[in-house]
Amino acid sequence: MKPPVILAVTGASGAAIGLRAAELLAELGFAIELVVSAAGERTLLEEVGPHALSGIAARRHAVDAVGAAIASGSYPVAGMLVAPCSMRSLAAIAHGLADNLIARAADVQLKERRPLVLVAREAPLNLAHLRSMTAVTKMGGIVLPPVPAFYLKPRSVAEIVDQIARRAVDALKIAPPLAAAWDGGAH
Repeated sequence: MKPPVILAVTGASGAAIGLRAAELLAELGFAIELVVSAAGERTLLEEVGPHALSGIAARRHAVDAVGAAIASGSYPVAGMLVAPCSMRSLAAIAHGLADNLIARAADVQLKERRPLVLVAREAPLNLAHLRSMTAVTKMGGIVLPPVPAFYLKPRSVAEIVDQIARRAVDALKIAPPLAAAWDGGAH
């Protein structure tokens, strides 16, 4: 049996990316340990509907449940994806604040040297954002801004979301690649 994957949804725009990543992980046979921040709840409501993740997650944890199993390095998981990742969550993770379950679970991934992928969503970026991204990267995390692959000539927002979610899941390195790859321009 595969170890579960932690999926956190925070208050940045891009809830559809988290939803699609959850669908892909479930299709791959990974149970999902879900944590949604208060601002993430609002983003889900505004962007994809209140029950979008219902039935996909194997277990849902309250964001203030810092004693949950996923807050411990002894609980085996395949990795963690934060999609979307707000700058507040990025900063908390970058500086080891561990003040809620999202930041604590991410801290555990870093200390245990497990995959941590942050779909950091903000533009433009200020120096604090960039420094937080650098800090997470130096600790072994992956910062994956949701940048569209226009070279694939997407025909819809759904195709863009799908490709970004596939890249995020691929960055966990827990399954064969899902994202469409650049073919060198061959037609």
